[in-house]
Amino acid sequence: MIKDSNVARAMRFPSLFIILLWVLTTAPVGDAIWLNLPKTGTKCVSEEIHSNVVVLADYVVVSVEDGQTTPIAVKVTSPYGNNLHERENVTYGRFAFTTEEAGNYLACFWSDNRTRGSGEVVVNIDWKTGISAKDWESVARKEKLEGVELELRKLEGAVEAIHENLLYLKSREAEMRSMSETTNARVAWFSIMSLGICILVSGLQVWYLKRFFQKKKLI
Repeated sequence: MIKDSNVARAMRFPSLFIILLWVLTTAPVGDAIWLNLPKTGTKCVSEEIHSNVVVLADYVVVSVEDGQTTPIAVKVTSPYGNNLHERENVTYGRFAFTTEEAGNYLACFWSDNRTRGSGEVVVNIDWKTGISAKDWESVARKEKLEGVELELRKLEGAVEAIHENLLYLKSREAEMRSMSETTNARVAWFSIMSLGICILVSGLQVWYLKRFFQKKKLI
């Protein structure tokens, strides 16, 4: 639970505290996505997420044709191709999981009834990750938080999420730098080998032509 000393320290800097609260309360809590699914096509959404992150998404078909809602099929896969959520013949649903792998998580949607109608199917997806997917109402009831304490807890969670994202970006940058250095070294060795082979072939060609002309008594 947030201690009273934390509140007191926050109150010493009222302007900063108010700005942080404004940023937290006005920042979007999730990404709402609208997809237009063609009758014979598939559309996917993806997000790069690091490990140990909570993902929560709700999806619903919002288009109605001939008085009926066209069902869809959904499939969510991890970066390594593991199925995390798969449904068929549904008009709404939810998937939630905690990531075990870092990388691009893919959610694909397509129309599950290709014999009726000819228009597009509109799907709304409310995709939340990390701090946005946390149920703050349950946390407030469980830990008896309210007012400033709850907002401070949200700020603490947001700071932790930002810190984790920075660490993730730092590790990815280190991986990319290592890969770049390895690739650069391999390209350098390949260039040196190619140059050596070219010099060797040129020398052999000169030697062969010299012997050829000597046999023909041209030189």
